[in-house]
Amino acid sequence: MMKTFARITLVASLALGAMALLMPEKAALAEGQPKKDAPLPEVSVDDLAGALKRKEAIPVDANSEGTRKKWGTIPGAKKLSSSSRYDVAKELPKDRAATLVFYCANTDCNASDSAAYRAKEAGHTNVKVLRAGIQGWVDAGQPVTKPSK
Repeated sequence: MMKTFARITLVASLALGAMALLMPEKAALAEGQPKKDAPLPEVSVDDLAGALKRKEAIPVDANSEGTRKKWGTIPGAKKLSSSSRYDVAKELPKDRAATLVFYCANTDCNASDSAAYRAKEAGHTNVKVLRAGIQGWVDAGQPVTKPSK
């Protein structure tokens, strides 16, 4: 009985020791991954409008079709099929260094954050959010593309 207990204790100790040795490696692997609790850089409507005129950014629409019908889209925007399940390889530019500015409806919406984190996890390095969303864009008098009827 005592030998069995000693063996179990030894095996458990070895397992814990092995886990402790692997933890720094796991932490190092995770360092290169974006953290979902890390804040995303934000841009203002004016900043995005200027960047679009200079062709320095690509707007990415994370809105639903209903929101797009109501408010329109920022001209030239990539329209995602879903804010959380879109196909990064098919729906975003191949250039992972391109400046992508994600937006959704307004300041109460978090679909842009969800979509932006997904892009970062896929290796896109210059990801930002237009916190004002399409509503703030329209309220600022910026142009929109309305869906055809």
